[in-house]
Amino acid sequence: MSPWMLFPVVFAAIGAVMFVLLQRAGVRRRALERLDASRRADDRAASLDEPVFMPQQLFAWRYWPLPWLCVVVLFFVLWKVVPIPVSFAGAFSFVAGLLGMQLESAIYAWRIDRIENQLADAIDLMVAAVKAGASLEGALESAVRDGVQPLRRQIEEVLGRIRLGDDVGDVLIGLTRRVPLESFRLFATTIAVNYEVGGSLAVTLAAIGRTIRDRIELGRRMRSMTTQARASIVSVMAVAYFIAALMWRSDQERFAGFIGSTFGQAACVTAIVLQGIGIVWIAAISRPKF
Repeated sequence: MSPWMLFPVVFAAIGAVMFVLLQRAGVRRRALERLDASRRADDRAASLDEPVFMPQQLFAWRYWPLPWLCVVVLFFVLWKVVPIPVSFAGAFSFVAGLLGMQLESAIYAWRIDRIENQLADAIDLMVAAVKAGASLEGALESAVRDGVQPLRRQIEEVLGRIRLGDDVGDVLIGLTRRVPLESFRLFATTIAVNYEVGGSLAVTLAAIGRTIRDRIELGRRMRSMTTQARASIVSVMAVAYFIAALMWRSDQERFAGFIGSTFGQAACVTAIVLQGIGIVWIAAISRPKF
């Protein structure tokens, strides 16, 4: 089997992984669309002015294609500049793309964790303001005054539209569209219901704050419990490259002959690709979902 034949195989594997990821993203997007459609079933949501909540106001974008664009550049750098065999360039580029996707997901998860922590802190400020006798607008003002970005921008949007006379329920629906997180849905739904039927806003907000902090704490515990397993897997994978370096230092001629053979290249490329797939697999099963 020629090394050139491994090149389409590697990129076929890349295409398969991208297809699976796009399928998962499509399922999640359709689920969110159905959830939004159920919320728009009532008359208030049906009368919502759609252009008010444009897609560019979303809290965070995902950059799925960016790692794979970098993969193409990396492949040609490894193949033409370094240079290394095309099969190894494809394998290393494929693994780099998978690692880039994990990095992008980690950055997105960090942004979500940051804004959820900010929401919990803002709710504590709102509880204190309501207990001091402030109204809903006054509580939102205290959250804006002492808040930080990116949550402050979202609360300012909510407060500004309430002051302009927009319906509170519609404004809060817009918040859940810009920041489609469960914590914000809980916050917006509770505020909207309390605004419609009345009741103790301080007690309700305090309960929401405790629930959000419990979710954050649970997620952190789950990540900490899986950290040791992920570190062990990374160590085991690094041992393979350490052994390869030892073999190169001990017998360079035999190792170069193995790497230069068709079977050796196929075996090494297969091992590298399987390592990359293993990294993605472990990251997927260790990601908290609740």
